[in-house]
Amino acid sequence: MSIIEFVKRAMALAIFAGAAMTQPAGAAQLVDFTNVAFAQVTGETSRPIGHVEFCKRFPGECGANAVVIEDVTLTAGKWQQLLDINSFFNTTIVPETDQQLYHVTEYWTYPHGFGDCEDIALAKRKALIAKGWPVSALLLTVAKESDGEGHAVLMVRTDRGDLILDNQDSTIRDWHDSPYHLLKRQ
Repeated sequence: MSIIEFVKRAMALAIFAGAAMTQPAGAAQLVDFTNVAFAQVTGETSRPIGHVEFCKRFPGECGANAVVIEDVTLTAGKWQQLLDINSFFNTTIVPETDQQLYHVTEYWTYPHGFGDCEDIALAKRKALIAKGWPVSALLLTVAKESDGEGHAVLMVRTDRGDLILDNQDSTIRDWHDSPYHLLKRQ
């Protein structure tokens, strides 16, 4: 292990140990940041049709990033924001499919009390942007579940690795610890 890796690991443990001690019992979620992992990008892919249609309706949400920030330094405060936003949308949005809500197979939009996985991921992304997170570090990610079904999550690029915010799991996980096969990310 290089000295840089050692220092990063020590800093990660110190930040999150401190955060855990200042939070009420159970508020700080434990994640192992000793094996920092970034999701690898291989090849090109097409955009999900739901995202293409979303961008037609919300063009301001889909433009090129003026400033690209590869990853966010994950402080105790930023970690708490991730926990709070993930928990808020996972507990307040009632899961409903696009077919149930809009009578179509795929429709990406912001949820209004009801929504499916990509709607919840979009809401989390928007809330994090409102908190000052850079757009370029918040990636809408399409995945395949173990049963072959499609699923969308929000991938957050941090200096501690790429983290997955998932409406089906309240635990924020490193991308490689998620149960999904990642296909595309925006």
